[in-house]
Amino acid sequence: MCPAPTKPSRTNSESQPSRRIVFVVDDDSAVLTSLKFSLELEGFEVRTFSDAQSLLRKPDISRQAFLVIDYRLPDTNGLDLLQRLRAKGVSTPAVIITTNPSQDMYRRAAALNVPIVEKPLLDNSLLATIRKHQLSVNKQKA
Repeated sequence: MCPAPTKPSRTNSESQPSRRIVFVVDDDSAVLTSLKFSLELEGFEVRTFSDAQSLLRKPDISRQAFLVIDYRLPDTNGLDLLQRLRAKGVSTPAVIITTNPSQDMYRRAAALNVPIVEKPLLDNSLLATIRKHQLSVNKQKA
């Protein structure tokens, strides 16, 4: 007698809904490490970059992802990076994180339709911003 055929087992990635990816760009390794840790605890897949060029070389920035970009980067500022991404057709939702944003920075961010969350990140403002965009993406899928 031959054994009965078995169904192929489902892998974890097939049995679980895909996790939302968050790309974090910050030149401060402590910030990168802490954001990666805290966002992974919240169920996100996190990819970190220490400068703008590292992110710009990434060919597959999905619309299903979310960008967390520090304003002060070694090779550019976060708003200029976001403008370059938009010019390349990347429409991924984003947030700028910074300390003491100027009124000009707020105006530029508003023109790009991107919120600013102030450092230090002591409350849940960043997570709330990411979750808000996640909910709107999920509503669009439904």
